[in-house]
Formats: sequence, C-alpha cells, structure tokens
Amino acid sequence: MDDYASSDEDYHYDSDQEDSVEAYENDENYALLSSKGPTTKVITKESLLAAQKEDLRRVMDMLSVREQHARTLLIFHRWDVENLFEVYVDKGKSFLFAEAGVSVDEHRDSDSPVPPDFMCNICMDEVPSSKTTRMDCGHCFCNGCWIEHFIVKINEGQSKRIRCMEHKCNSICDEAVVRTLLSREHSHMAEKYERFLLESYIEDNKRVKWCPSTPHCGNAIRVEDDELCEVECSCGVQFCFSCLSEAHSPCSCLMWELWAKKCRDESETVNWITVHTKPCPKCHKPVEKNGGCNLVSCICGQAFCWLCGGATGREHTWSSIAGHSCGRYKEQEKTAERAKRDLYRYMHYHNRYKAHTDSFKIESKLKETIQGKISISEEKDSTLRDYSWVNNGLSRLFRSRRVLSYSYAFAFYMFGDELFKDEMTDAQREIKQNLFEDQQQQLEANVEKLSKILEEPFETFSDDKVVEIRMQILNLSTIIDKLCQKMYECIENDLLGSLNLGIHSIAPYKSKGIERASELSVCWNNKVNNTGKCLLWGLFE
Repeated sequence: MDDYASSDEDYHYDSDQEDSVEAYENDENYALLSSKGPTTKVITKESLLAAQKEDLRRVMDMLSVREQHARTLLIFHRWDVENLFEVYVDKGKSFLFAEAGVSVDEHRDSDSPVPPDFMCNICMDEVPSSKTTRMDCGHCFCNGCWIEHFIVKINEGQSKRIRCMEHKCNSICDEAVVRTLLSREHSHMAEKYERFLLESYIEDNKRVKWCPSTPHCGNAIRVEDDELCEVECSCGVQFCFSCLSEAHSPCSCLMWELWAKKCRDESETVNWITVHTKPCPKCHKPVEKNGGCNLVSCICGQAFCWLCGGATGREHTWSSIAGHSCGRYKEQEKTAERAKRDLYRYMHYHNRYKAHTDSFKIESKLKETIQGKISISEEKDSTLRDYSWVNNGLSRLFRSRRVLSYSYAFAFYMFGDELFKDEMTDAQREIKQNLFEDQQQQLEANVEKLSKILEEPFETFSDDKVVEIRMQILNLSTIIDKLCQKMYECIENDLLGSLNLGIHSIAPYKSKGIERASELSVCWNNKVNNTGKCLLWGLFE
C-alpha cells in the first residue's frame, strides 16, 4: 500500500495537530455536550394542532383575547408572533385589531335584542330572530345568507379570513359561528373549513413548510432561526428550506433552478444541432454536412449553400457554385463558434458535476462494506476497539462530495455570462475564477485521497498500520472540513458578497452536515423538569 502521509504534498500530519485531530474524532460526543440541540423541528399530523396552539396561547395571554381572535391576528401576520407583538407595542392594540379585522368592541350591539320579525338586508326576507346570527362586529343577517356566504368563501379559498357581509365592514367572522352554522346542514364544508384553519399554520407561516418528499410523508418542518438553510426531515429527505428543491449549496436557489432545468430539458441537444447542422431552406429539417464540399443536398432534393444557407442550383466547382455567391461566411462562422464554445463550456462543468454525483452514489454503498470491515476488525485479537473514526471519515466524504458536485454548477453561472455579465469586468471575473478554482482543486484532491484510503482493506492490516490509517483519515477529514468552510466563506464574501445581490444568498456551511430535524415538543406553560422535558403539554417524542 502507498504511504499517503509521506508521498503526498497536499496534506501532512504532525504531532502538533494531534489535539485538533482528537477533537474531530470525538466530534459527535462534543456536540451532545455543547450544542443547544436541533434548530429545526418536525411537525407531524399529531403535533400540528399542539404547535398551532402554542402560538395561539402566547397571543391569547399577551392580549387577553379569545382563541378565534388570536388566530385571526396570527393568520394576518403570517404566524409571526414577534412581528405581531412589535406592531402591538409600536402602534397599539386598536390599530393591531383594526388592521387584522378583529372587532375591538366585541360587545357593541351584541347584547341588543333582535326583533322577532327581522328583515335580512341581504335576501330582504323577514325571518324569525331564532334564525338570525349577529357577529362580534354587531352586524346581523339570516342564517341562510350567512351559510351561503361561508360556502362561497370556502370554495374560493378564502376560508381562513371570511369577512362580514356588511358593506365596507372589515371584521372577520367568528370561526365558532362559522363552524356551528355549517355543521348543521353542511358537515363536509365544516370539516373543510376546520382543515383550512389548521393547515394555515403551515400554508401561511414563513417558518414552516411541508416536506417535499414523494410520496408525501405527511410531515412539515419548522425552522427556529434562519430561513435560508438546508434541513433533513425525519423521513430522510434533505432539501433547501427556501425553495424546497434538493439541498444544493453552495449554489443559490436561482442558480440551482437554472442548472436543474438546463440538465433536464433538451437545450443542449438543440445547441448541438445549432453547431453541427443547417436548416434546409425548403423543408427546414436540419442537415448535417458529411463532406468537404460547401454545396449540400437535403433528402427532400433541395440543394443549398452550406456557408450562407441559401437555396442554389446543383452546378458547382470546389470553390464556387454557379449563379451564387455570398459574403456572409464570417458571420456564420462566429455564430457557430460561439455556440460551440458555449456547448463545450457546459460539457466541462456538467461532466465534473456528474462525476462527483456518480462518485457519491457509488461511495454510498461503502457504508455497508465498511461496517463489515469494522465487524471483522472487532473480532480480531487486537488492542484497537474504537472504529468510530472510520464512520466519521465516511460521513465527511459524503458531505464533501456533495459540496464538490454543486460547486461546479455554481461555477458555471458565477463565471459565465448568463447571470453576472454586467456585474464584473473580464479582469475581475478572471481573478475571482482563479481564486475559486484554486480552492476547488485543493478540496477535490484531498477528497479523492480520503476516498482512496477509506477503500483500503484495513481489516487485514496490523495494529500499527491501522493506527497509521486512522491518523491519515482523521487528518484528511480535518483538512477537508476547513477547505469546505473556506470555500463557502470565499463564495459569501469574495464572490457573491461583493456583488450585493441578495437573491443569490446561499445556505451556510455546517461542519456536521445537514441538520436532521427533531420531533416537535410543545410547552405552553414554558416549564420543564430537570431532564429538559415538558411537564404538561406537547409530549410528542
């Protein structure tokens, strides 16, 4: 076996690095002691109601309002409790309620009796008072008109904010009244209304999104901090929380959308046809030239000039066509050369993107193989018992492969003309590209070395050789982690940051990989015992 530590110049190990290597080896245990826990939560069907009620309780306690009014306020503010409280502090309770359609004076005219024979101002029929309903805003109409109004709004998708029927009244109808009236004769609509209210916590909440798994796992993910992040659902699907595509950093969401479309559609096939064929001037089918003569003939029988594409006769010599001359050769040549250059550039980045993607798929199968090697090693009569460094190295390989793969899609757009043509001069683009590619090549070289070492049959080695392999893997893992972090910092600060374009922000690099969301635990009373568990509410773990 090659002596990687002594023969390669890209990385080295010495005793001064032992502390950092040991720290990396015990990385998982350290995380359990120092981390505040996952900042993303899984909301299941069972915990959705409890999650919603947690925010409702905060607003109800702060503003002393009923649950339906708290829900109306939260839906208006897209379930952003902090923003709601900011408006309350800055502009007062009256403004907060009026803006969201909550009646401040809930008792206004609500206690005044309805006449025995009440004329509804909607249908203009006289109905008994027992068949009328008055909302918190004080407006009263017959139950039949209310029910028809509710059904129309629910079918229109406006069920989460059904306004009063009175002209220019901004108040939102009491959800308890809506539920009661609908359940009498239209139970299916009442259930639909109830479902919309419940799912509004996800549909209208910028911090909560459905998991994009197919088939759908039924879970939603809530982020506690930055919305620009990559998360992993409990079902195992990893995705970008911002655009719901697969996790794609260091690409921005727009870059990944364009790249995925470019790889998916037939744009490059069309580009090849543009480079290598010319359309027949008669039938317009693409014709490929298979000889040196510039007079070509389509299968439809039409002869035309390859240089300009114009229809011609058939009499010709090697240098000219009878009765035809054109001076457009250079323009055609420039167009073809530009299309060819763009195609070769795309192939360069796509081939490397696909190579690392394919390597990731192949190396994913290493996990089972390595577990077998570890089992054999543990059964040997050896002083070595801890092989966690192998799994840690494999995890580092997976993470860095993913970064490398998407870094080529990022480079395609960062240094091309499609997105940033007017944002950089050619000289600036060249400097930035050299800076990025130097870091990319360093990362690539060390990742390939780590991949090669992990494939070694260490279960057959002596203890001394296994210790040597262990130090090489730990050392490489530390270096790769630092190179990944350095690449992200370069992208954020030197490349995208210097352009001041917020639409191209990227998810931050996380050394431990994409965070797996933990199941939501809700405490309404904000009390926990000495184990950190909720005492009364929301034990959904």
